[in-house]
Amino acid sequence: MPEHLPFQYNWQKNKEYLMTIRKVSFLGLGVMGYPMAGHLAKAGYDVTVYNRTTAKAERWKAQFEGHLALSPAQASEGADLVFMCVGNDHDVHEVATQAISAMRNGSILVDHTTASAEVARELYKTCKDRNIGFLDAPVSGGQAGAENGQLTVMVGGDSDVFAKAKPIIDVFARHSQLLGESGSGQLAKMMNQICIAGIVQGLAEALHFGQQAGIDCKQVIEVISKGAAQSWQMENRAATMLDGKYDFGFAVDWMRKDLAIALAEARRNGSTLALTALVDQYYADVQKAGGSRWDTSSLLTRLTR
Repeated sequence: MPEHLPFQYNWQKNKEYLMTIRKVSFLGLGVMGYPMAGHLAKAGYDVTVYNRTTAKAERWKAQFEGHLALSPAQASEGADLVFMCVGNDHDVHEVATQAISAMRNGSILVDHTTASAEVARELYKTCKDRNIGFLDAPVSGGQAGAENGQLTVMVGGDSDVFAKAKPIIDVFARHSQLLGESGSGQLAKMMNQICIAGIVQGLAEALHFGQQAGIDCKQVIEVISKGAAQSWQMENRAATMLDGKYDFGFAVDWMRKDLAIALAEARRNGSTLALTALVDQYYADVQKAGGSRWDTSSLLTRLTR
């Protein structure tokens, strides 16, 4: 049986280790990282943050009374756990390389960035060679989930490393789960984004259909959201879509980044993502219309303009 499966958390076994965890670092204070690092500070951990834009790190420090570092290496020095949430594969590689150079033996690097499984596996090997634990742990739940400490975390890596990191991850998560070996967290996030793309497009088409038919879409949504058509997107975005409001969280630019990762992985593993590829092109239409920073529910705009 691989060392990462099956996973059952043994609180007593890890209690002694957990009592030693005080110093953590967070690299990347975007819309997700900023509140995630804040939850760690509010939970009583000694948090040092790094952000490419120093002004944002200074603002975080003033709000949460943590520490500010001027480089990933400086932030990671002496830390028990180092969390990171940055932009893409290039950012992950650049920031992680600097962090790993300063991390001590036995420490753990947890990457919450949505990136490729390939870069996760590469960093896992690099960390393993230096006796550092590594978890690829992308998140779902958006900005609201990060702010409310209600994220879902999909994790790849070794079970012993996850067992140590899980209680700290759960400070800002409602659910975290080990899914397999290194890269599994990223593969799960790809599946998550594939599902979202299809669901949002279906919702957009349903609302467009209802508008064209002259029916009260808000009343219809109230009814069908109680049945088999129900989804998070329907409950949280249908009303704002009908009002033409698209400034709620995850941007089209970032969704296209994520879908590109999934489509590239599909080419490698031989899977067919016909709907995902189509919706990705629909998002390209939204970008061309000036909606790069609109949220992902903006697919409706290409049907109604």
